[in-house]
Amino acid sequence: MPNPDPAPSGPPSADSSHSDSAHSDSLRSDAAHSLALTRRTAWKLLGGLGSAATLASTLAPPLAAARPATAPAAPLPAASRPHPPAAAAGIPAPARAGEGGSLPTGMLRLDGTGMTLLLIRRATGLPEIAYWGGRLPDHLDAAALYAVRSPDTPDNGPDQWQPTITLLDTIGAWNFDLPGLVAARPDGRDWTALFQVDAIRQTPDELVIDASDALSAIGLRITLRCADNVLAASMRLSNRGDTPLLVERLVSGTFLLPAEIAALGVLHGAWAHEFAIAPMSLAEGGIVIESRRNRTHDHFPGIVAGLPATSRNAGPAWAAQLGWSGGHRLCAERMEDGRIRLTVGEYLHPGEGTLEPGAGLDTPTVYATYSADGFAGCARAFHAYARRHLLRWPTGQMKPRPVLLNSWEANQFDLAEDRLRQQIDIAARLGVERFVLDDGWFGARRNDRAGLGDWTPALALFPQGLWPLSDYVHARGMEFGLWFEPEMVNPDSDLYRAHPDWVLQVRGRPLLTSRNQLVLDISRPDVAGYLLRVISEQVVDARIDYIKWDFNRDLLAAADEGGRPAYRRQVLALYALWDKLHAVHSALEIESCASGGGRADWGALGHVQRVWTSDNTSAPDRLLIQDGAWHFLPPEITGCHISASPNWLDHRATSIDFRAAVALFGHLGLELDPTRLSTDEQDRLAAWIALHKRLRPVLHHGQIQFGEATPHRIVRGVTTPDGGTGIYLVAQRDWPPARMPSPVLLPGLSSDRRYRVTMPGPQALGGHWPSPAQQRLVRDGLAIDGALLRDAGLFLPQMPPQSAVILECQAL
Repeated sequence: MPNPDPAPSGPPSADSSHSDSAHSDSLRSDAAHSLALTRRTAWKLLGGLGSAATLASTLAPPLAAARPATAPAAPLPAASRPHPPAAAAGIPAPARAGEGGSLPTGMLRLDGTGMTLLLIRRATGLPEIAYWGGRLPDHLDAAALYAVRSPDTPDNGPDQWQPTITLLDTIGAWNFDLPGLVAARPDGRDWTALFQVDAIRQTPDELVIDASDALSAIGLRITLRCADNVLAASMRLSNRGDTPLLVERLVSGTFLLPAEIAALGVLHGAWAHEFAIAPMSLAEGGIVIESRRNRTHDHFPGIVAGLPATSRNAGPAWAAQLGWSGGHRLCAERMEDGRIRLTVGEYLHPGEGTLEPGAGLDTPTVYATYSADGFAGCARAFHAYARRHLLRWPTGQMKPRPVLLNSWEANQFDLAEDRLRQQIDIAARLGVERFVLDDGWFGARRNDRAGLGDWTPALALFPQGLWPLSDYVHARGMEFGLWFEPEMVNPDSDLYRAHPDWVLQVRGRPLLTSRNQLVLDISRPDVAGYLLRVISEQVVDARIDYIKWDFNRDLLAAADEGGRPAYRRQVLALYALWDKLHAVHSALEIESCASGGGRADWGALGHVQRVWTSDNTSAPDRLLIQDGAWHFLPPEITGCHISASPNWLDHRATSIDFRAAVALFGHLGLELDPTRLSTDEQDRLAAWIALHKRLRPVLHHGQIQFGEATPHRIVRGVTTPDGGTGIYLVAQRDWPPARMPSPVLLPGLSSDRRYRVTMPGPQALGGHWPSPAQQRLVRDGLAIDGALLRDAGLFLPQMPPQSAVILECQAL
């Protein structure tokens, strides 16, 4: 597992029609005539014969007494009368693996640069997942694949062999794991599904499978795409019947992991402690991770897995994440053969998956990758995919991420325009490129109990509106950003008093608040139209370049005006509103902020240009939060701020150098009052911002490298794809366990190149008595072979807790 470092499928079998006596006779016959019994079968026979009489004498009387007398059944109401019985189905002949319905009819594959997904198409059913892992040779013998994927039939298994795992396991096939599809008609029919493939269309990077179940009258489309070594999977289920179909679960994708995996890295946390990756063992059974808040502080929708020897930089590793900003379910379950089925999908509340005749349900996309280079290799694949295929920029490509100053921690609700202008003046001298006015600028919003929803400037604070402040910001060469929380409303607001019916609520039940807030039903056209109008007015009137979009409470009893759950539609409506704002204001950038990491996922990444990973800006904690987040999110879209000292949350005092070094690698920002900085602190902060600007072409386009991650030291970096440049953070969280610090290894450098290693300013050399070589590291730099830096390591001067250095490596 990374070092600070889930829903499968299954159906029941049919009950035996033999009587107890017939079953006992069969056991006696087996015992008499079998020539070779396994130990397990022998014990089962002895148990069935030896204790059957005792159990029968004990259980028969009460069972007989409990058996009701036969009586004519009462007539059923017309609406619940059974349908005419269908013709009895034929019983297929017994068939071993590779015979009958499991006869292999084709091999399907998708390949990434270092990954292969291998499928077997059989005569009946959906394709079997035969393999997902490292890249296989281009020319594989299909017959050999069929042979190695033809096991024997287990005891008490089906007489007609079926594969253990397909692209969508359903109720009605022969397995007993959590099914990927759970659906039925209102009268309880069509609760099983046995899909048959209708058509397959394949290109080098895409596989589309159309299937259907004529008996249940449902259709299925499975879409698999592979790009930049990331597999993207999604499904569409369609109702072809003449009555509604009630879908309780439909996963986005099913993945096969090897039996050797003993633990999976699950992301868990809470507000201010997001993106923690913790190993969960999986000896038997399964692990199910669910989030039902429509926010993901508790569980980010991602998971990683590796073999026992897999590390951050070496060994086979697998990872998956769901592109969805609502509830989700991840399930990893050991199958009967020991391998692991991983399923990922959204969490559907009751009724959210109901399909009327002719309607369809599209799942969000799940993204998965494999790497032979450990968990860092998975992260690099995710970053490359997001940069090329997911992120959308107003100008078509990412501009240098502007260093910003956010007003919240410096001012909170105490917004005085003259003091804001002083902060803006100093920020401009520091090199800040974007000023963001946070909460408190509108309506009666002088605290968190009133005004939310009334999106007009507070004239008591800004008598002429926001445009004079915006002009002041722009005149100093900076962009102007503004905070909104559009999905929320305070009960004490003009908006709620005018439209109490606009909020999500279960009519007749108490209307519960959180943070003094209620949630607007933005799936209503009138609500979405209102928000689009009032936000657009501010974007135009105040020349807003950037919106910080907050979302500060979980959804609870979130019902629409008809009383139905609205969790899913709320997410879809949010995506639509973001897209409309981008369409109307083509240069606008949006940040997804939900009390920190509550909406920092790949669903949001398709619609916004920045995410806020945590409200916790304390540098020691941010070391861990950013480490977990960067396993899935590109650093350049994650806000990383230099806050004040002592920190507002934990009151820890840290140096400005430590705070700046920790924040350097992401989208850099300031979360402090620059007027309270001493002249020396301002100078040092300006130097750090200048260093960030010089390094950000590498930091924001390079490849992430995860090095050491222990309770006392964290090492990570970014290298250019060709290995010509590497920039590394070495952060000391606590005293080393040994008397002297161990050498620092710098992963990702080329072993056949030589580098000049420097500690760029404004850093100063620490330690008790640095060696001449360590002194040259700061003064002139050291020329060192990449193999030595990567594998032998570099001794740095001893560093006290909560200190850090940045190392820059340039190939000679």
